[in-house]
Amino acid sequence: MLIRKGSDIRSSEITDYRLYVRRRDFMRVTVGGLLAAAAACRTGVAGGEQATQGTKIPGVRKGPYGTSEAMTPLQDVTTYNNFYEFGSDKESPSRLAGRLRTRPWTVKVDGEVGKPATYDLDDLIKPAALEERVYRMRCVEGWSMVIPWIGVPLGDLLKRLEPTSRARYVEFTTLYDPAQMPGQRTSVLPWPYVEGLRLDEAMHPLAIMAVGLYGQVLPNQDGAPLRLVVPWKYGFKGIKSIVRIRLVETQPVNTWQRAAPGEYGFYANVNPTVDHPRWSQAQERRIGEFFKRKTLTFNGYGDEVGRLYSGMDLRKNF
Repeated sequence: MLIRKGSDIRSSEITDYRLYVRRRDFMRVTVGGLLAAAAACRTGVAGGEQATQGTKIPGVRKGPYGTSEAMTPLQDVTTYNNFYEFGSDKESPSRLAGRLRTRPWTVKVDGEVGKPATYDLDDLIKPAALEERVYRMRCVEGWSMVIPWIGVPLGDLLKRLEPTSRARYVEFTTLYDPAQMPGQRTSVLPWPYVEGLRLDEAMHPLAIMAVGLYGQVLPNQDGAPLRLVVPWKYGFKGIKSIVRIRLVETQPVNTWQRAAPGEYGFYANVNPTVDHPRWSQAQERRIGEFFKRKTLTFNGYGDEVGRLYSGMDLRKNF
């Protein structure tokens, strides 16, 4: 359970469990060697060098959010991914994302901010501010994980950028580079990937910009070098490989809204009472477990974020 609450979570539908176990056994052999090799790399997190999977991030302090639940094994976190830029199945990102070059990396900041600029990632994310946050993560497809992220509070970053009085929303955009991201050569989604938050959601202390997990540099398949983490929302809100942050007056249209407006809304709050048109959201399955769990409203973070949606119809604003 979360340290700050006494609630627990349960689970829902994913691929047939026997197929999943066979896949895990296979990947444990093939990917394990790659991870071990990456861990031997000595390149740094900063300094303009390519940040390599397995590189440890020094000096990370413990953040205010944690859990007594078992964390999902690193191997599963790095081999079972949704990252359509590298393929629409769960295994392709770990096979294909290695081609993505994550240094040098810049992020354009524009719109309703006092400090618009194109920032080098290592100037935008201050190493001294990094902390570990252990969060439950829930995918709209019905599977979940518990991941120790490393990052900085999104709200702190936005304050440094000085939002203007007209800023109401934050829009994020993923890198568009089909040469490095083969999934972008298909029409499975409108590219580049775009996501958004209301400004008050973005300023909430649970929302972070992540650059690592499990004490090391964020693996490419998990959204390197910079991704959004909002643990009370379904996973597709966690936009990866971010190259643009834009503050705007009007609500952005996110990619899945554009692709399937009847199935995906702007808010994407975890809500067990609002089913996806093709499956129930009432249960989920934690990766590595057989039995399902009940899905918790706001993924179990209701005490922290419920006030953000006071008076809203969460069935209409899904």
